[in-house]
Amino acid sequence: MGSGSACRSMYGGWVLWCKGSSPDGRDSIAKQIAPASHWPEMRVLILVVNDERKKYSSTDAMKRSVETSELLKYRANQIVPKMTKACIEAIQKKDFEIFAEITMKESNSIHAICQDTYPPCVYLNDTSHTVANAVHAYNEFKSSNKVAYTYDAGPNAVLYLLDSSVDEFMSVINYLFPPQDTAEYYKGLPLSSNQLSQVRNINLLWNVNVGWKVYFLLICIMTLDL
Repeated sequence: MGSGSACRSMYGGWVLWCKGSSPDGRDSIAKQIAPASHWPEMRVLILVVNDERKKYSSTDAMKRSVETSELLKYRANQIVPKMTKACIEAIQKKDFEIFAEITMKESNSIHAICQDTYPPCVYLNDTSHTVANAVHAYNEFKSSNKVAYTYDAGPNAVLYLLDSSVDEFMSVINYLFPPQDTAEYYKGLPLSSNQLSQVRNINLLWNVNVGWKVYFLLICIMTLDL
């Protein structure tokens, strides 16, 4: 028996995990919204902040949240249905601006529940917040949403962006998190040779507070059909 959310991996592309209504969960299944070919420009960056075993298992944390978080009850009844509908529409229309906003708000909402849980389950760390700040600073600099972050039950960032934004945004990541070992820093799809010098606007980088720590990231770059 695996994680319920693993059913989403049965299909490629864009997949919805349906809630279902049966007490035994038999109708809580995955449904493909669109194949990967629907939005071929979409790219996914996975920034591995920490690959160690997480402090709170997803199962234990969810159980604790169900038992103690009033915010979870409100989110399940009032937020999730309308946000799911809006996100599906954004995917179908390939509206990245709306898709990005929903993705980030949903991630923030989930981790607000983690904080509302008693005792709280804290998954994000300083590096996680720095990545999120970098995304918001970059989007503000570009005057539109070009990158979206989301965090599962852990500190590692999953970033969505279109292929046209990969090189430029990777230069921001390289500036904030200088690679110590290039061979282990990047995995997946190849990067262009000029991406390291794409962004030189100091006003953008000043908006991102990384403190004095040196962070290590493993960056995986992929498409939705991998």
